[in-house]
Amino acid sequence: MHVSAVEGLPEIRPGDDLAGLLGDRLSLTPDDVVCVASTVVSKAEDRQAELSAFPAGERAEEIARRAGELAGEQKDPRFAQAVLEESEELLLSHPFMLSVTRFGHVTVNAGIDRSNVPGGDLLLLPEDPTASARHLHQQLGVPVIVTDTSGRPFRYGQRGVAVGWAGLPAARDWRGEHDREGRELTATVQAVVDELAAAANLLTGEGAGGTPAAVVRDWSFGDHNGSDDLFRTEEDDIVRAALQEYTVR
Repeated sequence: MHVSAVEGLPEIRPGDDLAGLLGDRLSLTPDDVVCVASTVVSKAEDRQAELSAFPAGERAEEIARRAGELAGEQKDPRFAQAVLEESEELLLSHPFMLSVTRFGHVTVNAGIDRSNVPGGDLLLLPEDPTASARHLHQQLGVPVIVTDTSGRPFRYGQRGVAVGWAGLPAARDWRGEHDREGRELTATVQAVVDELAAAANLLTGEGAGGTPAAVVRDWSFGDHNGSDDLFRTEEDDIVRAALQEYTVR
């Protein structure tokens, strides 16, 4: 497959026609997949905010105080309040805030960004990234993945992940197919939207590059069953259950 960054996008501002700006710079074929960083989707959807919009409550004050003690530096309780308000559930409050977003993604600080935000202190994730992807998919006529970067348990560093998608299943389901020795696969489900998001992130980058979108070409889902089960349910997530009992001393 081939992955290429979308060059020449301007700074995205609230209300901008993101699909139009992408379409003007692309000559798409039906099998292409467009990967778009959640940062520009959020900017177009006016998800920038000031810290002053989140006056800290009692819980946020306590989280900031405790986090500050552990880190040896002062933490702003208004940021903790913003994370609380953007979260369905907080799995950890110390030594960092690990959130379950309203759309099921588990990430640090509810995915709130504090870099490359010219119109405010904070950039919140899109309220419904799959709805955002669906809108772009309808306008562009090709599958779309809305991406974010996220850390990984047991490893240093971040990588791109999908937070919303439309026009393709989230995963290839290999169960029932066979390996080269003829053995039936019973457990393999491949999260292709995450893998495509990670490939795109190699080009879109993390800093001041100004290339928040990429196109994947000559990639095929193949003749496999598809699944949209990407975020584990609470009942099916043993790590989440363990974190709910975790305490920092």
